[in-house]
Amino acid sequence: MLVGQRELFVREAGDRSAPPLVMLHGWGYDSLATWHRVLDPLAERYRVIAIDQRNHGRSDHIRGPFDIEDVADEVAGVMDAIGLPSAAVLGYSMGGMVAQALAHRHPAKVERLILGATAAHPIPERRWATALFFGIARAAGRFSLIEWARGTHRYLLRHGAVEPKHSRWLWATLLDRDTTLSFESGAAVWHFDSRSWVGRIAKPALVIIPGADQLMGAGSQLELAELLNDATVVEIPGARHEAIMTHPDDFVKAIAGYLG
Repeated sequence: MLVGQRELFVREAGDRSAPPLVMLHGWGYDSLATWHRVLDPLAERYRVIAIDQRNHGRSDHIRGPFDIEDVADEVAGVMDAIGLPSAAVLGYSMGGMVAQALAHRHPAKVERLILGATAAHPIPERRWATALFFGIARAAGRFSLIEWARGTHRYLLRHGAVEPKHSRWLWATLLDRDTTLSFESGAAVWHFDSRSWVGRIAKPALVIIPGADQLMGAGSQLELAELLNDATVVEIPGARHEAIMTHPDDFVKAIAGYLG
């Protein structure tokens, strides 16, 4: 799908006459990896449009820094390109930040927001330490992705985020990335702060909070819900940041209960 000079990959599933649901994945994983356990159940109810955001999956890899707002503009461009005037928008982690920016910059595109494992200000404390970690990890990844991929692969399998039968697919997915581009996306997350404007979004929102999120603290997610003008909160006790993979039934139930 061409948006200006950018090519963005879009996965569609479900009946085209069903209510549309635009799905925006998290940092580091494309739309298939993020949504692979909820895509089919959601497609039974909705016309699912899952977008690989820039520097992820099969979409263009674009050198240079950017902001979350740039990604939101590209999502709006995808919706225009496929003739979709508006939709409910589901964003997870980084995708939840993109969804916030989309509703702020292109309000007519968004009917309702569903925000999972995300925040208005995702890195509120020890920002210098996060920036230092990003720098070290980015440099290390230029030499070898194997160590990082091996640790992530082991973690996701051990915690049930990916079924063992998909182990080879997961391994290939983890190795198929450009470290520099990945951390440019991480920098966009680091800079993101919607606290000054998110309360002006005049759209209802569902905020799904993994209660034991180790990356996006539950407190930061609750802060987002409190800042939003009209938010419903669903918490998944004990779930960690990868809850979209480990607790797919809880997410599908919450989304279906909210959208109908």
